[in-house]
Amino acid sequence: MSLTALWSRVFAVLGRMSMYRLVLLALAGLAVTAFVLSLFGLVGPTPLELVATLVVLAAACSLVDAAAQRLLKLPWRVESSLITAHILLFVLRPSVELLPLAGIAAGGAVASLSKYLLAWRGRHIFNPAAVGATVVTLTGIGTSAWWVGSPALALPVLLLGGLVLLRTEKVRIIAVFWLIAVAVAFVRTSAQYQQAGLPIVGGELLWQVVTQSPFLFLGAFMLSEPLTMPPRRWQQLTVAAVVGVLAGWPIDIGIMTLGQERALLVGNLVAFFFAWRASVSLTLTDRAELTPTVRQLSFRTKRRLSFVPGQFLELEVPHHHPDARGTRREFSIVSAPAELPALRIAFREGTGSQSSYKKALAAVQPGDPLAVTGVWGDFVLPRRETSPVLMVAAGIGVTPFVSQLTQLRLTGQERDIVLVYVASEASELAFRDELTAAGVPVIVFTRDQPADLPPHWQWARGVRLDADGLLRVVPDIAARHAYISGPPRLIAELAPALEKARSITTDAFSGY
Repeated sequence: MSLTALWSRVFAVLGRMSMYRLVLLALAGLAVTAFVLSLFGLVGPTPLELVATLVVLAAACSLVDAAAQRLLKLPWRVESSLITAHILLFVLRPSVELLPLAGIAAGGAVASLSKYLLAWRGRHIFNPAAVGATVVTLTGIGTSAWWVGSPALALPVLLLGGLVLLRTEKVRIIAVFWLIAVAVAFVRTSAQYQQAGLPIVGGELLWQVVTQSPFLFLGAFMLSEPLTMPPRRWQQLTVAAVVGVLAGWPIDIGIMTLGQERALLVGNLVAFFFAWRASVSLTLTDRAELTPTVRQLSFRTKRRLSFVPGQFLELEVPHHHPDARGTRREFSIVSAPAELPALRIAFREGTGSQSSYKKALAAVQPGDPLAVTGVWGDFVLPRRETSPVLMVAAGIGVTPFVSQLTQLRLTGQERDIVLVYVASEASELAFRDELTAAGVPVIVFTRDQPADLPPHWQWARGVRLDADGLLRVVPDIAARHAYISGPPRLIAELAPALEKARSITTDAFSGY
């Protein structure tokens, strides 16, 4: 099995679980592991200290979150509260004594309050746990210890944090952060050894930095938080580099040291600078039924939204009693930047049981306000306009391509593009007018033959869209940059053909 196919299958499994649920389960698994290790004295805190600290943090975070959500008339998400509590468990110094536990409770309360007081249009400006740890450390009512940086926990953090990074597709970003942090910390420690006249054994020192630093935990569970990440990969790499340098080589500013959590707060500020224009308020203007199963929502933005064709937005629909996946979902943007302030998204309305989000979205009426909490993604066309492109869309996966092709048409750009469009039936071919206006060749894969196809459209008679079928209809794939948007299963099936392309960019989804 190719790496592309393997990744697609792993993503399909992880994609069935909400991000909150996966992070909470990973942190809970890490907490259980730490408890077992503490029984044998392999980590700093004792079993009783771990239990007492987690109980206090869970209570403090939950009470503040519940009170704030009640005041704001929003649903309380217990998973968010418990995630904050578990992160602080590994950052603060656990205790069973009354005064330290009071400081720990204050840290949890401050962390939860920061979600509402230090926020901008639905986005966290700072990582909540980092805020809580910083405040209690600077005020002296608690201590950040980062005891998670223990050799015994290195492998569990790697495995559980790796699952979170696979789900968030931030493996490369956090790998860059980790490499920079380890390299800088190694250089710093070597310099300290040299100044002290101590012998430097490179391999042992490097292993010590790798296994006894909390860098991977910081990256996997804190730096990767979507609500504090900027939208583009180069911006995320910039933030990762900044945090890596500051975490690896803490800078003294008076009595304050830019350690792990303070380094993250600086990175959060950089990320906010990149992303502050990506959160806007919307007003629903219209609903439309494009096919028997595809629905389109049209909005008007209250101010200009900054995005690149091919990116996706996160739409928040507050409602009571949300299910495990919460009140936010991601949607590819259908409209082009040139069409602003008009904004459109589309989604497939399936049969069977509906999530609480789907029901809430169906109840939104024209004139109702909603909020975009952010825009993300690097599913964007090559900068070089002469680069040939292959677009492969399955069902509702055509939406980012509609945005891209519409933007090209409205701005007068011409590119060598071929679109392969897969749908279950001809009646499910959405956005025919927009795709026809774009004027690019479209190869259609449907069970039945579509009627009245435009001259530059082609129905692939009797050809199944697998790797061989794709090579038959696009024989020059080796010269093209391939973009595929659809379910992970299709991406896995097409992997042998797509690997022949000059590059592959995927936009996998598993529903909402």
